[in-house]
Amino acid sequence: MKKEPVILITNDDGIMAPGLAVLVEIMKDFGKVIVVAPDSPQSAQGHALTISAPLRLNKVERFEGIESYECSGTPVDCVKIAKSVILKGRKADLCVSGINHGSNAALNVIYSGTVSAAMEASLEEINSIGFSLCDFSMQADFEPFRPYIREIVTHVLDKGMGNTRLLNVNFPRIPSEDIKGLRICRQANAKWVEEFVEGKDPHGGTYYWLSGEFVNFDKGTDTDIWALDNGYISIVPVHHDLTNYQAMDSLQDLVITEVEL
Repeated sequence: MKKEPVILITNDDGIMAPGLAVLVEIMKDFGKVIVVAPDSPQSAQGHALTISAPLRLNKVERFEGIESYECSGTPVDCVKIAKSVILKGRKADLCVSGINHGSNAALNVIYSGTVSAAMEASLEEINSIGFSLCDFSMQADFEPFRPYIREIVTHVLDKGMGNTRLLNVNFPRIPSEDIKGLRICRQANAKWVEEFVEGKDPHGGTYYWLSGEFVNFDKGTDTDIWALDNGYISIVPVHHDLTNYQAMDSLQDLVITEVEL
């Protein structure tokens, strides 16, 4: 008899986020689900860890029949404490994070708590997927993407991920009839061009509010941004090695054997 897979679910929007509830509902058909999510929204936390305060972990009755916990820490904290405390060192068969309310395409992936949580699991050699929808609204419609989530998860559980442990999946904000399918993409060179808007508080003190505009500098048709803009669901395989191999030869003149004092 085939062993039932253990599936760890987390997110960065918090235990009460609608996107998390949708993901839990889908994933419970695939195996034993364990949910560990932040007790409050933790967007843009990236790979942050809590090291200057204790973590709190509380069991909650958020999803009927599903073992669920809220954690006082970051999304990455949630994955770490799930592995060490809840799973007691056992390795989950799959980690899924999301469904995030908002895009994590292009350079957004660097800041994303959603993808960082999945990345933390992938560092433990767990196949992991970060799911995001390009809609920041808490009333976002996830329904058109349910069958695609099922298709991706079925493929990963049955066939694995090939040469990666982490997939960054983004859904475009379009009606179901306009979805053209899935595309395997590279990360686009696109980012937020930022500014700080200055204001005054009631006491006359100055404050700054981060604002900006998302700009795509990449004209390629093989990127996640192109896919999302053209009606496709983007899937970007992600890895952990940040080495710029193309730059290594050009820096060889820095290789020295002795420094004169």
